[in-house]
Amino acid sequence: MFVRGLKYLIGLGFAFVLLLALFTGIAGYVKNPPVPLPQDEFHKDPKPLHLASDGPFGKFDNRQVQRGLQVYSEVCKACHSLKLVAFYDLKQIGYDDAEVKAFASQWQVPDINPDTGEPSTRKGLPADHFPSPFANDVAARAANNNALPPDLSDIVKAREGGAAYVYSILTGYQNQPAALLQKFPTAKTPPNLHYNPYFASLNIAMPQMLHGGEVTYADGTPNTADQEAKDVAAFLVWTSQPDLNRRHAAGIAVAIFLAFAAILGFLAYHQLWGEAKRSVRLTGPLDPENQVKRARASRKAGVKG
Repeated sequence: MFVRGLKYLIGLGFAFVLLLALFTGIAGYVKNPPVPLPQDEFHKDPKPLHLASDGPFGKFDNRQVQRGLQVYSEVCKACHSLKLVAFYDLKQIGYDDAEVKAFASQWQVPDINPDTGEPSTRKGLPADHFPSPFANDVAARAANNNALPPDLSDIVKAREGGAAYVYSILTGYQNQPAALLQKFPTAKTPPNLHYNPYFASLNIAMPQMLHGGEVTYADGTPNTADQEAKDVAAFLVWTSQPDLNRRHAAGIAVAIFLAFAAILGFLAYHQLWGEAKRSVRLTGPLDPENQVKRARASRKAGVKG
């Protein structure tokens, strides 16, 4: 009894401490509510973006993905790497072997001089991955006011909102609203940062890179900033999910197979059991067979009644 009572006392003590912490937290929240932040009021969700690869039946528009590659190659590669993408992967978006080889040769990749053992560079080969624009993170920060440009290989999967987030960031630069400075006078965008309501902290180190006209599309597509942002977002969806077309095709085939198998199973069931008569067996305490068994067991045990 003593041990049981001690357990109850310990349990009550824990419950009291938890309740005390709860009420203390509530009282602190009421007396000192959290200070509102500029991000809470002025941060925006990504703009809607519709790409050919969206949805369970989507597939890449190779022409758009190729245009996005051009935007990356002529604008984004100066700061951002694509470490997980190899040049030969470009065959998946419509390039042939000769085109891949020619494209790879336009890039300089780090290497070691076999004669001297010193670091050097050479022309890229289809088997090479896209080279990083900087030797390491230290060099990247030194060139970007201590900001580290992220690798873009999986950026669509790494950011909430995916391609819409990338598109919104690239097209979302604007002057800081007067309403923000009026309500939060100390929230002025710091030097070397740029106001963008689609970025988590509202201030991003990357300046606006797409103004329109940065690239010239061979297929005649208008090179507006909005179009360039959509194209590079589509390209980064492909770098993040290069097997999307194959997975969607496999999913459709599996769905058709399962639907066909379900129909065959339904028809087979009715063919085998459609005319069978179902019978319900009476059971329970009022079942005559069970009553006989109960009476026999009672007599054997010497129980009357």
